[in-house]
Amino acid sequence: MKLGIVGLPNVGKSTLFNAITNAGAECANYPFCTIDPNVGTVAVPDERLDFLAEIYNPKKYTPAVIEFVDIAGLVKGASKGEGLGNKFLSNIRMTDAIVHVVRCFDDENVVHVEGGCDPIRDIEIINLELVMADIEMVERRIDKAKKASKGGDKKFLHEAGVLEGLLNHLNDGKCARNYSCSPEDMEIITESELLSLKPVIYAANMDEKGFANGAENNVHYKRVEEYAAGEGSQVLPICAKVEQEIAELDDEDKALFMEELGMTESGLDRLVRCSYSLLGLISFLTAGSDEVRAWTVKKGTKAPQAAGKIHTDFERGFIRAEIVAFDDLKTCGSTQAARDKGLIRSEGKDYVMHDGDVTLFRFNV
Repeated sequence: MKLGIVGLPNVGKSTLFNAITNAGAECANYPFCTIDPNVGTVAVPDERLDFLAEIYNPKKYTPAVIEFVDIAGLVKGASKGEGLGNKFLSNIRMTDAIVHVVRCFDDENVVHVEGGCDPIRDIEIINLELVMADIEMVERRIDKAKKASKGGDKKFLHEAGVLEGLLNHLNDGKCARNYSCSPEDMEIITESELLSLKPVIYAANMDEKGFANGAENNVHYKRVEEYAAGEGSQVLPICAKVEQEIAELDDEDKALFMEELGMTESGLDRLVRCSYSLLGLISFLTAGSDEVRAWTVKKGTKAPQAAGKIHTDFERGFIRAEIVAFDDLKTCGSTQAARDKGLIRSEGKDYVMHDGDVTLFRFNV
C-alpha cells in the first residue's frame, strides 16, 4: 500500500512524514522545502504477529508494510505547471490513497502561503487542482472514444457518454470520488486512474495546545470533519509536532509520554487503521518455525486468491485452507490445543478470508 502525503506548503506534511517514518525528511519554515518526494517504508504495528512469534520463535518476522510518500507542497495553478505542480501531480498519481494534511492551528510565526489558517479553503485549493488535471485526461479519453465509435460501436459510444457525464461533474469543480453512477460505469471511469478519484484521509494537524484540548473543541477541526463527512472521506485529528517528539523517544519513554498526554495509541497506529478501513483491506496471517507474516488483501478476497498473494502456485494448485481465528488461537495458547478443541477449520475455494485468520494453505501442482 502506497500513501501520498499532500498539502499546501508549511502545513506540517514533512513533520508528519518524519514522525511516522523516522526517515528524517528536511523540514523548514519556507515553501517548497520538499522538492523531490521522500519515501519511507513503515512496518504495520500488529500485536498478533508478536504473539505468533512467541509461539513459533521463527527465523523470520515479516509484518505488512505501508509506503509513505512525502510529496512537494502544492500551490494554485499546479495543474498548469505552477510551482512544482507537474512533479506533484505525477507523484500523486502513483499512490493508492491520499493523506491530505490540513493546517488546523493559528500561528503568525509559521508562514502560510495563503496568508492565514482556513482549512476548507486549503482543501479546496488542492482538490480543484486535482480536478483540473482530471478534466484534461477525461477530455482526451472522450475524444479517443468518439473516434473509436465512428463505425457505430456501441461500446465506445457508451464510454463517451459516461465520460461526458463525469466531465460535467468535474467542470462544476467536484471531485470524481463524489460522482454517482452505476458500478459498471464506474469501472469505465477508474480505467483513467483519476487523481480526484483517489480515496482521502484528511489529517487535521493541530498545534500542541489545540490537540491537548481535544479535537472536538477545535473549530478548525470541526469544519474539516464536517467537510469530510459530506464527501465520505475520513478525518484524523493529529499533532505532527507531538508525533515527531514521540518518534524520537525509546519505547519506555514513549509509553510514559503518551500516558501523560492521555494517548492510547500513536498517530501512526491510528493512520494505519484509517488507511486499512478507507481502502477496504484486511490482514491474514501465516505462521511457522521459518516465518510469521502478515499478508494484506482486499475485504471479500476468497481463499485461493489469498493463497496467490503468497505464490501463484498456491492459487493454481489450491486444495484447501486450514484456518483458525487468531483470537481462538490466542485463547488456546497453541495450534495443537486449538486443533484438539476442533477450532481449526478446513475451508474450500469459496471461503471468504477474515481479518486475523491464521492460515495454512494446502496445494498441489
